[in-house]
Amino acid sequence: MPSSSTFFKVIIASGQLKTAPYIYATRVNLSSNTAIMSDDEERVTMPFKFVTGFDARFPNQNQTKHCWQNYVDYHKCVLAKGEDFKPCRQFFLAYRSLCPSAWAQRWDDQREAGTFPVRLDQ
Repeated sequence: MPSSSTFFKVIIASGQLKTAPYIYATRVNLSSNTAIMSDDEERVTMPFKFVTGFDARFPNQNQTKHCWQNYVDYHKCVLAKGEDFKPCRQFFLAYRSLCPSAWAQRWDDQREAGTFPVRLDQ
């Protein structure tokens, strides 16, 4: 059992966010902000760059609908305003934070095939 100053955490190589991160560390020491690696090498951890805030429409623990709504809102926003419209980025960051990448990939495939269950042009 880990001591009170350690906990299990996912560490991403080179400190950059990746679509499908690999787990390198097994423990993190909170007092020194270092990760204990499987080969006893230490690596500095990086904080998350985005965490989805509370949304009163989705108060429960299951965030599936929250994920879905942000995915749909992002694509509606991009179609209506274009990719350069900065407020669309909030929806993008939210769905990337909440949704498993396999779901987003499946929905992208459905959009390309024309079988996505929501009309995004409205």
